[in-house]
Amino acid sequence: CRKVACIGAWHPARVMYTVARSGQLGFHRRTQQNLCIYAIGNGRVPVTTDFDLTVKTINPMGGFPHYGNIKNDYIMIKGAVTGPSKRVVTLRKTLSPKPAKEEISLKFIDTSSKIGKGRFQTSEEKRAFYGISKPEAVEDY
Repeated sequence: CRKVACIGAWHPARVMYTVARSGQLGFHRRTQQNLCIYAIGNGRVPVTTDFDLTVKTINPMGGFPHYGNIKNDYIMIKGAVTGPSKRVVTLRKTLSPKPAKEEISLKFIDTSSKIGKGRFQTSEEKRAFYGISKPEAVEDY
């Protein structure tokens, strides 16, 4: 059990509300407002933009860290979402009046590896840069 050793002075003879006490550790509800939705799609369907016509999936090379590859529907939002990577996120429509909507033009979707120094967007691009690998050479032999 995690606890604070000293919970206050002798007098006043009560524990003040500012002293840390044991309670819930994690799984708290967090509310975020004014999230901008960039795209809604399916993980198995290739994505392109008007500026980047490369046919590729939404998944980065090697998958998302601590998650894997997206196979189902997804929502791409601006910013970050708090909580663990596999935690369910609840979304709802806004209660406040909608602010002025900005026009969204998605130019590029980065699918390089999120682990290490990823610089290739697709495996074909990586193969064209490095050439044939040893397992591929043995396979062709």
